[in-house]
Amino acid sequence: MSTPPHDPLPIAQVPVGELLGRELEARGWSQADFAAVLDRPTQFVSEIVTGKKEITRESAAQIGAALGHTAEYWLNLQDQYLLAEQFKNENAQAKLDEVRRRARLNEKGPIQLLKRRGFLAGATLDALEAEVKELFELDSLDDEPGFAAAARRANRSEDISSLQRAWVACIRREARKFPPQERYSAKHLRELAGTLSRTLKSAADFEDLPELFSAVGVRLVYVESLPGAKIDGCSMLVDGYPVIGLSGRGKRLDKVLFTLLHEIAHILLEHVDAEHLIVEGLDETQGNETKWEKDADTEAAEWVFPHGIPDVPARIGARWVNQMAVELGVARIVIVGHLQHRGYLDWRTTLTKNAPSVSDALASWE
Repeated sequence: MSTPPHDPLPIAQVPVGELLGRELEARGWSQADFAAVLDRPTQFVSEIVTGKKEITRESAAQIGAALGHTAEYWLNLQDQYLLAEQFKNENAQAKLDEVRRRARLNEKGPIQLLKRRGFLAGATLDALEAEVKELFELDSLDDEPGFAAAARRANRSEDISSLQRAWVACIRREARKFPPQERYSAKHLRELAGTLSRTLKSAADFEDLPELFSAVGVRLVYVESLPGAKIDGCSMLVDGYPVIGLSGRGKRLDKVLFTLLHEIAHILLEHVDAEHLIVEGLDETQGNETKWEKDADTEAAEWVFPHGIPDVPARIGARWVNQMAVELGVARIVIVGHLQHRGYLDWRTTLTKNAPSVSDALASWE
């Protein structure tokens, strides 16, 4: 049994009813006399004195008023005794130990959500602790995951959160299940990056991406975003090979495409290595992004529009957007997303209607 995180209460406590009986005896009052003072039935006083009934806030106030004490005085006496009895109860302490263990597990991540997602399956606390240590690569639950300290954020004012840490741990474990088919080639990855904006024109085009990346030595992994994690993607090295994780947050084809290209840029610009990984929500930077984030954005934008985009007319309509999509060889929503990002189009524009979602395609990677 583990030691509680506080000094135990004195175990030599007296039941509050017994103390009340002593007080009445010292005053020469019978239980009937005291009941009359309280304007309560005699049975009410008898049940408190014999320990059959607990003192409530109302009765504590009445007893205190009758005997010249505060209500808190009698409630505290009762709580001290009951807590002391609980401390001596081995079954009660065992259950409290289990509560403490479950709390420690939840400090590592959203345990119940990870169980629903299938990343954890332990039916007992011992099994669950073992799984959590394996997922986060820990020797002890007192440790912090090594990657948490090494993680860089797009927004330099924020540290990686426990939700983001749990998501990254899931990405790492999934990445290890199926290493890339080939050795990593920066040249071939750059060539692949240069084709993606013109080959990913529909949601279905995303389904074969893991195989394409595996052929250039990169493991591409999808783990659905954890609610509240505010994470779009990550890039890292796992067992010596590059890994890109996508959460699918945003769902829209252009948003996921840009996240993918952004993470590729981090790898090619050598922003990640054996000791450092990048975890980011690309819409959370608010101008606080670091130089390597800006460089990754620039690189990704060049892959989307390698020859730039023509001058934007004062009045942007569906016909012009469709024409540009055909001329540049990209999905229509990529043009719309770019114009929204540059401030030419409002985020509520009707031009995003029926924008393709890639959620189902990403889920097929599993």
